[in-house]
Amino acid sequence: MTIKVNAPQPAAISADGTVPYTPEQVVEQLRILRQHIPDFGPLAVPDAASLRRVAHVNDDLVQAATNTVGTSPYLSAAVGKEAPSMREERIDVGRWRTVEDELRTMYKGVASANLSRRYRLGLTTLQTYLIARQLVRQREHAHLLPHVDEMRRVAKFGNRKRRPQSPDQPATPAPVPAPAPSK
Repeated sequence: MTIKVNAPQPAAISADGTVPYTPEQVVEQLRILRQHIPDFGPLAVPDAASLRRVAHVNDDLVQAATNTVGTSPYLSAAVGKEAPSMREERIDVGRWRTVEDELRTMYKGVASANLSRRYRLGLTTLQTYLIARQLVRQREHAHLLPHVDEMRRVAKFGNRKRRPQSPDQPATPAPVPAPAPSK
């Protein structure tokens, strides 16, 4: 006996921008894209800190050092790079900075869109709660009472229970003595 399992096929992705991607499709595309980025990967915090100090050398100094390497074969041999490769690397850094900026912009856009989604859902939730609280006052809507009670129970607003004070804590704050009058 053979059991067939219908595994879900990934949805076709439209590249023309007319059909919005699902979150799963976006994640799938990002994971594919990630495989094509040279040197991609997170760094440990101490490693990133030590790299950051050197990586933020002034661009004018980088250009001057590149020109200096280009004038001396001894210097080029000592640092292990030639001026043309340093120039290419400098251009490459600028091109990847553009990618970094674009990804930062995309991240902020996705975060803003998700904030809007959470707002719409939260607004609908609060409206549901407030309207249901009004409806349960009428006998014909009594079936909503357990739902309203559950919403009230899990809500993080209103009627919070105060923590019981520990026996070693005074119930009221100690009075602060008034300053002595000056003569």
